[in-house]
Amino acid sequence: MRIIAALGMVALLAACSSGTTDGAGTPAADAGPVTLQYWCWGQPTKDKVEAFNKAHPDIRVQHTDTGGGTDTAAKLLTASRAGNAPDVACVEYQTLPAMIVAGALADISAHTADVKDAFSPEVWSLTSFDGAVYGIPQDVGPMVLVYNRARFGELGIEPPATWEDFAKTAAEVRKKDPGAYLATFAPAEFGNFAGLAQQAGASWWTVRDTTWTVGIADPASLEVAAYWQNLIDEDLVKAEPLLTPEWNNQLNKGKILSWPSALWGPSVLYGIAEKQAGDWAIAPLPQWTPGDERVAFQGGTALTVTKNSKHAQAAATFAKWMNTDKAAYDIQIAKGEYPASLAGQRATGESEPPPLVAGQKDYWQVATKAAQSTIPHLSWGPNVSTAQSAFQDAMSAAVRDKTPLAEALKKTQQAVVDDMKSTGFKVAGP
Repeated sequence: MRIIAALGMVALLAACSSGTTDGAGTPAADAGPVTLQYWCWGQPTKDKVEAFNKAHPDIRVQHTDTGGGTDTAAKLLTASRAGNAPDVACVEYQTLPAMIVAGALADISAHTADVKDAFSPEVWSLTSFDGAVYGIPQDVGPMVLVYNRARFGELGIEPPATWEDFAKTAAEVRKKDPGAYLATFAPAEFGNFAGLAQQAGASWWTVRDTTWTVGIADPASLEVAAYWQNLIDEDLVKAEPLLTPEWNNQLNKGKILSWPSALWGPSVLYGIAEKQAGDWAIAPLPQWTPGDERVAFQGGTALTVTKNSKHAQAAATFAKWMNTDKAAYDIQIAKGEYPASLAGQRATGESEPPPLVAGQKDYWQVATKAAQSTIPHLSWGPNVSTAQSAFQDAMSAAVRDKTPLAEALKKTQQAVVDDMKSTGFKVAGP
């Protein structure tokens, strides 16, 4: 995956920076012991911060859980504009372009040469472009099928290899247990749908020179919408939000049998269904084209240093340690998070699987194969937050009003194009 840097906004980024900087364009570090403010979410975070503080008496990190990727991004933008952003913040990969455009993040290139080779080129490119580095990759979320292996066994079904098989299995589940569904179509899950569309060949943002093309309603995306539309119309999947009390209750009753998501999925489900520990497993994500094992990333975060930080060097030291040190990635693995670093990924082969999938001996092998099959060079645009909001509104309305999902995609596309044009981007097409 690649984050597009050729945004036609180099001057804008330069104009957004301010304050005393070092050679990398980041605020100069102060001498002596420093205290860093750190915003991030996720199960491994608290333990990793404690481990860092224990190993670094000259750098004290104070952690605040800011409530997930979307919430953290919104809070970070507000704090940055007010000049009081934290020193370090977790930012999801798809949100990085918008943060760069807003001038919230520092270029930490001068502090990162020693860890570049700790990541694959594909993963390193998630946070860097044109020689500038805007974060240290923390975790990656290649998509997989998380499924209730115990219930699959009871019903005599196997994980589907293709999306065509998935539809057949969904029908089989409804026939064998009318109260159960194979999966959920969640209208608010922007990242999930984007990943499935990318797997099918979609490219939602591309740029050539300074002209952007938006493909949220491209043919591949519309085909994916039509696929899920048919499953909804045939009552083969539940069309409702995820992780609500009602959905959680159905999951605990064994009535939701799978979740096409990513490698962080088992940790999320374990948080609401601890009694099902050992009952679940992961399988390769179903394929749109038989034999094509490629999958997209869904989610994943980087540790970024903000423009407001007065301790850029210390902040970069913290970000690097959190994502390359053995103590840090051992904690990640124990919590079920798939590390972005190569050493962390290799270490998974010697680790126990997360609690929810404790009975799956080949869990990390399946996870590693998914990570090795990710689609390279995918791009996110400069207004992902606008796209996400428009998508959620349009898709939720389509499910509620029983109108076509394809039309919701077209509405999202138009909203994104209009927003980009209004903020000065050159966009191809109407």
